[in-house]
Amino acid sequence: MLAVFSGEMVDPPPELVAAGSRTPSPKTRGSELVTRFLRSSEPAVSLQIGSFAHLAYSHAHQSPFRPRLFAAKDDIFCIFEGVLDNLGSLRHHYGLSKGANEAMLLIEAYKTLRDRAPHPTNFMLGHLNGNFSFVIFDKATSTLLVSSDPEGKVPLYWGITSDGCTAFCNDVDLLKGSCGKSLAPFPRGCFYSNKLGGLKSYEKPKNKVTAKLANDEELCGATFQVEEGSVAMETC
Repeated sequence: MLAVFSGEMVDPPPELVAAGSRTPSPKTRGSELVTRFLRSSEPAVSLQIGSFAHLAYSHAHQSPFRPRLFAAKDDIFCIFEGVLDNLGSLRHHYGLSKGANEAMLLIEAYKTLRDRAPHPTNFMLGHLNGNFSFVIFDKATSTLLVSSDPEGKVPLYWGITSDGCTAFCNDVDLLKGSCGKSLAPFPRGCFYSNKLGGLKSYEKPKNKVTAKLANDEELCGATFQVEEGSVAMETC
């Protein structure tokens, strides 16, 4: 799966920017990254949302234990990879039918968080049991929400293209060609949102998420991790 957002939409962590500036390497624009994904993942589906977001996914080469799903409702879009072990109970909690899959459920959970929930983001994400990574984009509010499970069982990476787009993808080699060293594994048990507090740990919401620049010979330019014993000034 692939999600690319313009620089006007996403302000990436400075460590991700610094990683690419420290050891420059060839990069491509976000539009070329989408093209490369579509060519390498045929048959694939892509959706451009205005001039600021592009989502794409494919079932090619997917694991039977980590299916990829896509759903859209009320101008909210979700790409999901993995499985939620407690999908049945979450369907009941959000009043969904037995036919609702994980992507549909996450849209409903996000809508509840946005419109009615008194609980913070980490409360909603903390109730997701299973192996997963996902990207949600709310066109109406220009809100992005990206997350990965606490075990990191479903790989997800993010990077910055030559034209300043932030891209999220499960294929690190594909991102490498467009992002160079401005590339990092998305931290497990965390979420990123441009409107809900930036990069945070939902598993340990009181702990800071920091980044370490990698050695030149490593594929990714930075590694983000939740600091043990450190306390964030704010939680979301």
